[in-house]
Amino acid sequence: MTTTPKATSKARRGTATASKARAGKATAPAPGDWHAVHKSNLTRGERAADIMRNGMGSWGFVGGFVVFMVVWAFVNTTTKGWDPYPFILLNLFLSMLAGMQGAILLIAAKRQDAIAASLSQHDYRTNLAAKRDISEVLEINNRQLVMIAELHELLSRLDPSAVKSAQQGPRAETSSQDPIGTTGGGSAEEDRAG
Repeated sequence: MTTTPKATSKARRGTATASKARAGKATAPAPGDWHAVHKSNLTRGERAADIMRNGMGSWGFVGGFVVFMVVWAFVNTTTKGWDPYPFILLNLFLSMLAGMQGAILLIAAKRQDAIAASLSQHDYRTNLAAKRDISEVLEINNRQLVMIAELHELLSRLDPSAVKSAQQGPRAETSSQDPIGTTGGGSAEEDRAG
């Protein structure tokens, strides 16, 4: 199914989702399920890299590895062990571990970059949708202001005194009827005191 340039974005999204589903890929996730869908689409290698990264980046791993190296050094210095004092075999293992850790961390970092880019794209689309919504609300507000102005004009043609009193509010009506407060038999301060 092809879309024309005048097709709505909703139709384009539906076509893209359908083609992804036909290609065996996951459909567009619900707003709250993005992380769950993303995790379900990971390959075995990506899952393994995440598990190993989370394991190697923990204090448990650091503590366990320190204990392992202390035991290795203790066994090989107190007995005629398989790796005497310069611990060449231990250095070889440490070098191999460092090389593997670097590769695993790069795989995990690359995946995190892809996640960050995807979330950034989602934020951009959300911002565009919010901008459209705000523009619509402002347009509605402007139309209401125009309608209110038209109503005031219509009211002023029918009864000019009603428009002035409506614009000045109820307080203006009382002050225009009794500008200096003389009808009550005294000043406003005397009314409050008495």
